[in-house]
Amino acid sequence: MRLFKYSIFILLILFFAKGAIAFHPDIYQPRVPEELLEVVQEIESPYEATPEIIEAGRKIYFGKGLCVTCHSNNGKGVRLPGHSPRNFTDKKWQEVRSDGELMWILKNGSPGTGMPKRVGQVISEEEGWNVIHFIRTFNGK
Repeated sequence: MRLFKYSIFILLILFFAKGAIAFHPDIYQPRVPEELLEVVQEIESPYEATPEIIEAGRKIYFGKGLCVTCHSNNGKGVRLPGHSPRNFTDKKWQEVRSDGELMWILKNGSPGTGMPKRVGQVISEEEGWNVIHFIRTFNGK
């Protein structure tokens, strides 16, 4: 019986250890499919990053968008087993990720991570752009 318990324990460790290896080992790797990437990277927000837009994005981030649940109030992300949420304070990540890519992720989720679809499910596209402008305020903090 003891051997059986240890075997189950080892199998569980191996199972969860496999899940702990990130689906995207390079956090700077784009999440957008390669065939769409070039077009998506060219998309810019149709809204200017005004204080009003950023504040609207902040309210969505902390409210109905539920972003704060995984990305935390400081944007650094909550540590989770497997693939932890993106750290929005990572200056390099902010530089390499275009607004169009962020909108694509808000619309499609991020395969292999816990990031669900938000635009069209929980928030509107305009609200998504507002959140993106707010996320940009974490740059380098």
